[in-house]
Amino acid sequence: MYSIRVRPLPVHNPVNPFAKTELVYGEGEAPPTELEVYFDRSSSILAKNDSPDLGFGFSVNPYRGCFHGCAYCYARPTHEYLSFGAGTDFERKIVVKPDAPELLRKALSAKGWRRDLVLFSGVTDCYQPLEARYELTRRCLEVCAEHATPAHVITKSPLVERDADVLVSLARAAGASVAISIPFASDAHARALEPFVTPPSRRFRTIERLAAAGVRVGVSVAPVIPGLGDEELPRVLEAAKAAGASFAGYVLLRLPGHVKEVFEARLRERLPEKADRVMARIRQTRGGKLYDAHFKTRGRGEGPYAQAIELLFRTTAQRLGLEAGYTYSPGPSQPAEPPQLSLFR
Repeated sequence: MYSIRVRPLPVHNPVNPFAKTELVYGEGEAPPTELEVYFDRSSSILAKNDSPDLGFGFSVNPYRGCFHGCAYCYARPTHEYLSFGAGTDFERKIVVKPDAPELLRKALSAKGWRRDLVLFSGVTDCYQPLEARYELTRRCLEVCAEHATPAHVITKSPLVERDADVLVSLARAAGASVAISIPFASDAHARALEPFVTPPSRRFRTIERLAAAGVRVGVSVAPVIPGLGDEELPRVLEAAKAAGASFAGYVLLRLPGHVKEVFEARLRERLPEKADRVMARIRQTRGGKLYDAHFKTRGRGEGPYAQAIELLFRTTAQRLGLEAGYTYSPGPSQPAEPPQLSLFR
């Protein structure tokens, strides 16, 4: 483990249900925390998915935890399995898998591998800042190209522009596509809930640059936050289309586990005038609760308000000529599937 000096954050973690002891700081007593990097020497990297909600069978996650610090990130509870917290720990205690490219090469070299599409990543952003140093995602994509395995990338980071050459090569060899995640059109709303991510205005330029390089690129409006992000959804799709996006998908806000606590605390701190309305709208899409983990509804919600969001997405995408729904199509030669309701259906 080593530490890199970055902007320190005060420690705030919800109580970890797996921890035997818990350290609680009083008001104003929490010390600042800096980035800490840990190394994971796992023996495998290719994760198999069997969820009926997801449109992919395999994924690769080179990192655990995410420096981006998005308040709504559904992956936060996974950090608790490592005896870390779902709050500040998730954002500043980052786990790196340095053997990821070699492990992926081994998996794709197996006789039984059928060259299924691989998603980067199903959990945390594969182009978060540490990728600039470790280049694990780039090297994994090169492995996919070597083994003619199609890949799809989801990211918020303009760092993906660095790998346009690899993505173009992979597209020729097997198929490749990228979805840039942009939940808001407003830079101010993004700054409040995605504090360490490049603003939406910059992410639209990433779409433009990837499209110009010949990469199949789209926009992921994920998550759509009821009472906040849904109002900006048409603007996101319009700007993405103007930048060169060819497809679009969305996912309704998911708040599993302690994500509820982290999200609401950040919302009330940064956007207090909108907090009550947003929390009420979330409940309207979740049968009166803040989250429903059932398959088929967890990614799109239920009820009139959720249906209105779906209709807004579909009609706007149709008007703009965007391929609506998220099919994980690795290239333009692959026929589009019927429109889907959400990013992960």
